[in-house]
Amino acid sequence: MEFRLLKYFLVVAREENITKAANWLHITQPTLSRQLMQLEDELGVKLFKRGKHKIILTDDGMMLKRRAQEILSLVDKTKQDFIHVENDLTGKISIGCGETKNMSFLSKKIKAFHEIYPLVKYEIHSATADNIKDDLEKGILDMGLLTEPVDVGKYAFVRMPEKEQWGVLVRKDDELAQRDFVTPEDLINTPLIIGRREEVRNELANWFGPYYEQVEFIATYNLILNAANMVKNKVGIVLGFNLGNIYEDLCLVPLKPSLETGAVLVWKRNNMLSKTTAKFVDFIKNTD
Repeated sequence: MEFRLLKYFLVVAREENITKAANWLHITQPTLSRQLMQLEDELGVKLFKRGKHKIILTDDGMMLKRRAQEILSLVDKTKQDFIHVENDLTGKISIGCGETKNMSFLSKKIKAFHEIYPLVKYEIHSATADNIKDDLEKGILDMGLLTEPVDVGKYAFVRMPEKEQWGVLVRKDDELAQRDFVTPEDLINTPLIIGRREEVRNELANWFGPYYEQVEFIATYNLILNAANMVKNKVGIVLGFNLGNIYEDLCLVPLKPSLETGAVLVWKRNNMLSKTTAKFVDFIKNTD
């Protein structure tokens, strides 16, 4: 299967129209149609449902779209890893990042590294820990900034300096906003929005203790901004990290007993890093 055909396929999937895709690719419509038929013949499936005004991906087409995006992303990353400029460090470092205050630490390291090696570029992917780990396995990401609990057995890692503080994100006009802290008992019969990861839910179950069975979990989230919007609109309150001022009309009240979570910057153990990524890892390890 040629990479060129995958690129053609993704453009057609994006445009949902053969003519528009052909114009964008600067090839003729019959040529593009033949290329798509060749791809379907090679895979032995139908990739599109052709309508009057647009084409729609079949289930097989949706699967190929996901795989093609991963394949071409990996191809581009591989090319970047082998780009060298004499006497200069170049290339691209791809980092998956969860929502954590330790992103500030990582940002400062990137800034300092960029001042020394200005030709190096960075791709920052905001995602959940599970998605970041999947992309590390596929080779799409070089590194991942993950909050614990994380099984670090398969990773090399650097522990981040700051602990993440848990609390409840509430509206400023909520009764809980007037308190210095909230306890498990305070959250009984209160609609709660919590993180989707099973490991995180287990941590919270330990914190709630005997009150866990009396708590109402109304929704889950993977990234905090949409969850914060739900708080703003009175869907419930969020259990999450203290990330600062997400919305000016919300506030985060700490938990009691206090609940803290560590964070780690990881990369695949025994995996050959690119020269650029290896240099960045050494920089993080050996600078204050």
